[in-house]
Amino acid sequence: MKKRGIIFIICVGLFSFLLHPPLSAEIANRVVAIVNNDIITLHELNNEIKKKTGLEPDDLKRQDEKAYFKTGRKLLNRMIDKKISHDKVKELQIKVAPAEVDAAIKRVEQNNRITHEELLETLETEGVTYESYRENIRNQIERMRLINYEVKSKIIIREEGILEYYNRHKDEFGTEEKVRLAAIFLMQKDPLDQTERRALQRKGKKILSMLKDGESFGELAMQFSQGPGAKEGGDLGFFKTAQIDPELAKIVKEMSPGDVSGIITTPSGMKIIKLLEKQEKGVKTLEEARNAIYGNLYLEEVNKRYVSWIKELRKKAYIKVTF
Repeated sequence: MKKRGIIFIICVGLFSFLLHPPLSAEIANRVVAIVNNDIITLHELNNEIKKKTGLEPDDLKRQDEKAYFKTGRKLLNRMIDKKISHDKVKELQIKVAPAEVDAAIKRVEQNNRITHEELLETLETEGVTYESYRENIRNQIERMRLINYEVKSKIIIREEGILEYYNRHKDEFGTEEKVRLAAIFLMQKDPLDQTERRALQRKGKKILSMLKDGESFGELAMQFSQGPGAKEGGDLGFFKTAQIDPELAKIVKEMSPGDVSGIITTPSGMKIIKLLEKQEKGVKTLEEARNAIYGNLYLEEVNKRYVSWIKELRKKAYIKVTF
């Protein structure tokens, strides 16, 4: 009897919850916009507000109600545009594969002469996750294809526009001194074992002798190296000179591209370094910056046309805002 009573109380409680849901749940899930056959909820909008401001929406609203609604309306408009754009993407069956996003990111890195690690470092500094950056790149590719499909006139970036952009943004094209290194690492398991250290020394001398005889550094790295980059022929990529260990920086400073160091002893073993490339500190020439500038100007033009195109789509769409 007692058990049946408990079940009855639970059922009554559940029935009461369904009839009268908590006020917070009702508010958080109310519809703030209808876009054609889709909806945007307050919960979705609040998530965007939190991403944009870094604040909980309720806290922002308490601190500055005007700022909350101003930010909310601005972000809601973007979300509406995104819904309209997404509907068109589906209608036109535009698809962007992950490999295309990877290739676009690679071009960004090449045009700006930065490594993938430097890109991640920059994103972290700006408070942007790599996942959201990839999503942004994917959206840009979709946007370009939409514009290419919808706008018949071809986008033309003129030479004088590239030159003007370069002259106005020269400070953006400064380059730090960088070096691209390759290495053969010989690891020592026991730093206190002098016998092992002497064996590594002999091995290192043998490798240097083979290099002197004309054997490929990359092939020897794949054969002997026990550290990072071994599978890539010892290639470690680019480093800012200022970030390299001071002792190694001194050695690299005296080297020219193609030079190979002697045996460099470290607490964890020994290494042989090859300088593959050196980029001096300075400002990129117009030719070096051309691809990056063209990409920026092209994207600017796409965005202008996209805004105009979205306005036209909005006129044809059913939109009802209740925020």
